[in-house]
Amino acid sequence: MSFLDLAKRRYATKKYDITKKITTEQIEELKEIIRLSPSSINSQPWKFTFVTNQTVKKELAAQSYMNEASINDVDLLIVFSVMENIEHFEERNISILPEAWRTGFYEPMIKSNGEVATKSWMEHQVYLSLGYFLSACISIGLDATPMEGINREAYKKILPKDGYTPLFAVAVGYADINDWTHPTVSPKSRFEQDEVIQSI
Repeated sequence: MSFLDLAKRRYATKKYDITKKITTEQIEELKEIIRLSPSSINSQPWKFTFVTNQTVKKELAAQSYMNEASINDVDLLIVFSVMENIEHFEERNISILPEAWRTGFYEPMIKSNGEVATKSWMEHQVYLSLGYFLSACISIGLDATPMEGINREAYKKILPKDGYTPLFAVAVGYADINDWTHPTVSPKSRFEQDEVIQSI
C-alpha cells in the first residue's frame, strides 16, 4: 500500500476494537521506530514511556478527560515527554554533537534566546516525533489517537520521577469499524490543495 493510501486511511481513532490485541513484536517495532525519530541537530530532548501495565494505564486514563475510554480500551499508551533541565540537556545531549552544530546553531540560534525559548524549542522536537510515530503506526496496521487533552501534572505524578515532563500521549490499538469517526463512516475532511498548498 502506498504512503498516500495510508494517509487517506489514517485518522484519530475514537473507538477501539477491544477484541484485537497488539503483539509484543509490534510494540518492540514501535519502540525502535520512535527511537529513530528526527529532531533538529539530532538533539533528542525526549523520553517515550510505553505503558502496558493496566493499573498504571487506568490511572493515566482517569487523567485524560475525553480520552479516558480510548485509553482503557487499548493495550498500549505512549507518553511523550520532554527533558526539564536545560543544563542536563546540554551536558547529555548537546555536548556530544558536532562542534559546528553546537557553536554554529544551538548556542547562537537557540540558547541565546533565553530559557523560555530554549524549552519551547525542545518541546517542538518532541512534537516532530509525533507525526513520525502516527505514520509508523498506520504503516504496520495499527490505529492511534494523539491526545494533548491530558492532565500533565497528574501524569507527571503517576509516572516515574525522572526529570522529564509529559507533553501528550498516544493510544494505540485497532479501530472499531463502527467508530463514528472511522473514514468508512465519516469520510476524512481536509481543505482542498489550492487552499493549503502554494506553488511558486
